[in-house]
Amino acid sequence: MNNIAVVGTGYVGLVTGTILSDFGHNIICVDNDEKKVSRLKNGEVPIYEPGLDPIVERNAFYGRLSFTTDTAEAVKACDVIFIAVGTPPAEDGSADLKYVEQVARQIARTMDSYKVIVDKSTVPIGTGQKVKGWIAEELAARGLDIPFDVVSNPEFLREGSAVQDFTHPDRVVIGAESEKAMEIMKEVYRVLYLNETPFVETNIETAEMIKYASNAFLAMKITYINEVANLCEKVGANVQHVASAMGRDGRISPKFLHAGPGYGGSCFPKDTLALAEIGRAAGARIELIEQTVKSNENQKKLMAKKIVDTMGGVEGKTLAILGLAFKPNTDDMRESPAITILEELAAAGASLRAYDPEAMEEAAWRLKALGDKLAFVSDEYEALQGSDAVVILTEWNQFRNLDFPRVKAALSSPFFFDLRNIYPRHLVEAEGFTYVGVGV
Repeated sequence: MNNIAVVGTGYVGLVTGTILSDFGHNIICVDNDEKKVSRLKNGEVPIYEPGLDPIVERNAFYGRLSFTTDTAEAVKACDVIFIAVGTPPAEDGSADLKYVEQVARQIARTMDSYKVIVDKSTVPIGTGQKVKGWIAEELAARGLDIPFDVVSNPEFLREGSAVQDFTHPDRVVIGAESEKAMEIMKEVYRVLYLNETPFVETNIETAEMIKYASNAFLAMKITYINEVANLCEKVGANVQHVASAMGRDGRISPKFLHAGPGYGGSCFPKDTLALAEIGRAAGARIELIEQTVKSNENQKKLMAKKIVDTMGGVEGKTLAILGLAFKPNTDDMRESPAITILEELAAAGASLRAYDPEAMEEAAWRLKALGDKLAFVSDEYEALQGSDAVVILTEWNQFRNLDFPRVKAALSSPFFFDLRNIYPRHLVEAEGFTYVGVGV
């Protein structure tokens, strides 16, 4: 059993701390947001992540998981400190490390014995060395020479399936410079190690690079199939059949080969921008990733244009929007394709009636600028009532089995835009709808 602090109770930090407490460690989760910490102490989980709430409740009950705003208290009490704060993109697309630096310096101002400081946030290559430098500076200012190690341990969690991803990972990546730190990290993940999860032991810079290279490749794979889908529409091919055949090739795999309105979320948009900037700064541009970023933004706008063109314009028309989150099983709207698509449709004169099972609270402030062009409703059928078209933007399960006669009766005109390709064209057209998918 280890005493571990996790600084930052956002998506990554809260999942990390919670599951590590379930592995039997004593975890202190730290955040400077007093309201968030108060909610967590009262058993309220501030993010929507299937399966997480009962694990938080269980480990808080048994005393293995606690929450505080006092970083100094947590640092003194713990041997391993995870940094899991945000690294938002700066204006040039590079990752802003101000929060990482703040935490690193706070740790150094308080530590009084050997610590392992773990970068869990997604950070540019070279950040581990910067963290070492910041800590060394603060220790020197205190006139102390306390030993410590910095480790890179990137996360590979998918929103909506983070509990499964953390407890059954494809691999655990550990970048360290000392055998002592490596052994401590293996003890942190002892449950996974005993379950024969593959461990990648490497240096700090390689671990940092693995995270960016992985996410950027997946983003590129999504963008590739989207561009293939756009070509399929021009030449009469079906992208779902193309993707299925491609995916049966063991060298390719079927994952992330689903055409749609573009990728979003907290990772892919930020990490592709950051990797492109890292490449430019290092004099080794990754032009494939630079183009991926441009193509993904274009895909979102292309979806809005597809709707406008199909309907002969949307001025004065009402559209039922089903789904706002960037993917199902999350309330996260960061960089969601829905944001761009709804903004474009509103600018073209459409009124929007939107429903999402979890993301409407976040959508209310992210799309505040749309004003009375956007109304939120209580369910999918209320969105449909009196609308001129239905637009599926997020593939929530409840949207996969719509009552077609009810849909048709509710709509003023039979336009059915399935931007996630969750329905076969022939089934929808057989119900009398004008069906528009992506590449099908």
